[in-house]
Amino acid sequence: MYRHMARSVCSGGRVCSAYVPPYTQSSSWALRNTTEERPHSLVEQQCSIRCMSSAARKRRAVRSAFPVLEKPLWPALQHVYEANLQNSNACHKKYMEYREQISKGGGDHAIVRHTQRNKKLLVRDRLRLLLDDEDFLELSPFAGLGLPYGDIPSAGCLTGIGRINGLWCVFIANDATVKGGTAYPITVKKQLRAQEVAIQNRLPCVYLVDSGGAFLPLQSEIFPDKNQGGRTFYNEAIMSAMKIPQVSVVCGSCTAGGAYIPTMAEETVMVHKIGTIFLGGPPLVKAATGEEVSPEDLGGARLHAEVSGCVDHFALDEKEAYECTRNIISTLNFELPEEEEEEETKKRRIEEEPLYSSEELMMLAPKCYNHSPDVKTLISRLTDGSRFQEFKALFGTTLITGFAKIHGHLVGIVVNNGELSYKAALKGSHFVQLCDHRDVPLIFLQNTAPEPAQTLSTTQADMNSNRLKAQGSMMSAVACASVPKVTVVIGGCHGADSYAMCGRAFSPNFLFLWPNARVSVTAPGHAASLLPPDSQLEENKLNKRLKEESSAFFSSGRLWDDGVILPQDTRKVLSDCLDIIKQQRYQLSTEKVHSTLLRM
Repeated sequence: MYRHMARSVCSGGRVCSAYVPPYTQSSSWALRNTTEERPHSLVEQQCSIRCMSSAARKRRAVRSAFPVLEKPLWPALQHVYEANLQNSNACHKKYMEYREQISKGGGDHAIVRHTQRNKKLLVRDRLRLLLDDEDFLELSPFAGLGLPYGDIPSAGCLTGIGRINGLWCVFIANDATVKGGTAYPITVKKQLRAQEVAIQNRLPCVYLVDSGGAFLPLQSEIFPDKNQGGRTFYNEAIMSAMKIPQVSVVCGSCTAGGAYIPTMAEETVMVHKIGTIFLGGPPLVKAATGEEVSPEDLGGARLHAEVSGCVDHFALDEKEAYECTRNIISTLNFELPEEEEEEETKKRRIEEEPLYSSEELMMLAPKCYNHSPDVKTLISRLTDGSRFQEFKALFGTTLITGFAKIHGHLVGIVVNNGELSYKAALKGSHFVQLCDHRDVPLIFLQNTAPEPAQTLSTTQADMNSNRLKAQGSMMSAVACASVPKVTVVIGGCHGADSYAMCGRAFSPNFLFLWPNARVSVTAPGHAASLLPPDSQLEENKLNKRLKEESSAFFSSGRLWDDGVILPQDTRKVLSDCLDIIKQQRYQLSTEKVHSTLLRM
């Protein structure tokens, strides 16, 4: 579905719109100029064929006749479904409590100060003016909750992916109601993850800057290291060199290091009276020189628009700033599908809904490991028409692999169905390499075994050795696969099996958790496998700690994932991710790496 195509230039110096960049993750993120690798006549011939009519660009994917998975819920397992549903409802309640908590930002008093005294819009109101609609994919909304230094709702900033003029863009928006916009270590981590998403998927990036700078008592966790504060500016330079557009809106304070975010962006909009940019504010100036100066005279919008040239667009109010930003996005060199094609896609998506309700996924979300869900039953509630073409159905049956479509996107699905055995890992390696060879994105549904296999005999040692080698092969295949990868942890994420199933360490494009998910080196209740015999007290303590620290919300609070999603929303989230990943096909200006954009 996603083919590797190289852009070239037709005769007369015209760019052929039929040639679009690949989405694959190459080391340089640049396209090779295939005009040097092929005869010039062949390139011209291909250009002329593709430029003959717009119909040439409206190709249809090969029609699929995948078998339908007839997987209704089994009456014999009704007691398991009811236990799962009860657990899912409890997790859903906790999910909604956290959502309500983060929706309040820094609290009522901070909101009043932000809106009435400082005359600013709330961060979600800003997004309503910036984005086409409120149907955006928010990343890691629970980041910052339950940390040792206190709760930082949404880590003090909102990040996600939404459409601006029909174009998917990453946004990084500071929430100044949380600790006055102060950046904590988790804030920096969340911003860096959003930039990583933009780099990995070649998405334009919009910064809504309203920050009070770093929280100085934790400066040792914010400033000095490679993946801390300074990495934000490094990423900005690298993204500019990769021709990933970046736009900044200064709608609040940009002090100290934060001043570099707007000045390193390609275009910057600044709001009159509420936006400021300076390395040291008026109090610091007075302390150093004794001079009293207003924020507006020191680093206001008019100064930077008229005198310093640090910003490119002057806006009288926030509404004008976001209109200007939308206009800037419309100048980016993307060629999106025509409206007729989008309508046809929407119609096809409606027609190809699964045969079974997505609400039933709440009954399939595993509560414990005594009853592993029938993963084909789960797949039948995610794929178009509940269709699934299984690969190696009779071999390594503790891993299910196969092809399906999700909202029209052809994908390869890899899902745990028990322990990752020797045969299952070999099967996984084969399938992952096959998808990589065919440029088919991979979806991993992860529910790994709760504990490692025990070594109780020589025979078992040989089996475990072979299993380790096969798992190593699968890890290599997953790590080296250049196709997009999306992981959803539907149950357990434990031990080395999670690496082979494209856990966080293996850099999937996106990774989400169901609320019932558990993330730890081994599952709660299985700590005995990590301890010597006759250590019951230590085992009880460790199991208790594993239970507390393995929850999905503990994981998401520390940004080990891209967010907790409800099981019934999984199909929609996967569809959005695949749409987002696909967009880079439409960027026309990526044929070579350029130096960073130089501002005045």
